[in-house]
Amino acid sequence: MAGTSSKKRKHPGPKKQPPRGNPQKPRQSGDPRAVEPATARDWIGAARLRTLPLAISPVIIGTAAAILVADVFHWVIALFCLIVSVSLQIGVNYANDYSDGIRGTDDHRVGPARLTASRKVKPRVVLAVALVFFAIAAVAGLALTIRTQQWWFLAVGALCILAAWFYTGGKRPYGYYGLGELFVFVFFGLVATLGTTWVQAFALPQEAWFGAVAAGLLACAVLLANNLRDIDQDRAAGKRTLTTLIGRTATRWLFTIFVLVPFVIAAYLALFYPIAWLSLLVLLAAIPAILIVWTYRDPRELVVALGLTSLTSIAYAAFLAWAFIG
Repeated sequence: MAGTSSKKRKHPGPKKQPPRGNPQKPRQSGDPRAVEPATARDWIGAARLRTLPLAISPVIIGTAAAILVADVFHWVIALFCLIVSVSLQIGVNYANDYSDGIRGTDDHRVGPARLTASRKVKPRVVLAVALVFFAIAAVAGLALTIRTQQWWFLAVGALCILAAWFYTGGKRPYGYYGLGELFVFVFFGLVATLGTTWVQAFALPQEAWFGAVAAGLLACAVLLANNLRDIDQDRAAGKRTLTTLIGRTATRWLFTIFVLVPFVIAAYLALFYPIAWLSLLVLLAAIPAILIVWTYRDPRELVVALGLTSLTSIAYAAFLAWAFIG
């Protein structure tokens, strides 16, 4: 009679799933001390310097339009407008880091790890830094209001800060419902440009409106490139950006339109301000960005497209300003 084996047959375990989340996010061992503390480079990266030209461009265009009307350069007012715009941009970037981090949205990112998601910094510290930049914007805005006696600007400033926070903050962030591009166009296009012109000239010439639309569209294009890069991760996290709602192909077309329409505007303005023709030189940066968006293979390539589009924005603003005051 054959003996039975004393060893139990091993059953194959469940198939091991590939790790999800940000491949650059530090793996946790259960001990928070295992995570390296944030460096200055991490903090600078979280400020997302590539996006800062989007805050500078509307101030350049708005100031040039004001000089065109008033024939005076109010450099102190222009400087405070710049402080407001840049502080809001940095503040919203840190607020986005905090809000997406505590929700777990950034666990699915393919780009560099954020401060909150990487656990290198406590969430409340990132939140505090965001609030500091919002406070800087508020103080600079209050100074502008006192200087110009345009007290209704306090309401505009409050709306700007609320829009910056609720982009990804709060229970129902509008950035999670496909409205990010709309708010970016309004606040980093129309409000930033026209507000800059108004506090310096107390007028809103057509040139300011054309410039505001161009600045807003380029800012929206940068956001589209960012969201196209993260489309799969945002879908996994339940973040409904405009890109996740309309898909890759429609996003590519929309990006192309947003980038090229400002140059149509410049061509029209060149009929009255010939120097504006020089803004077409910026297509040397804009066209490669469009080509990358249409041909990329690795989502990380879109970081280059994002940077080129941001560079397009500030170079375009510089040429347009030159056309207005040159």
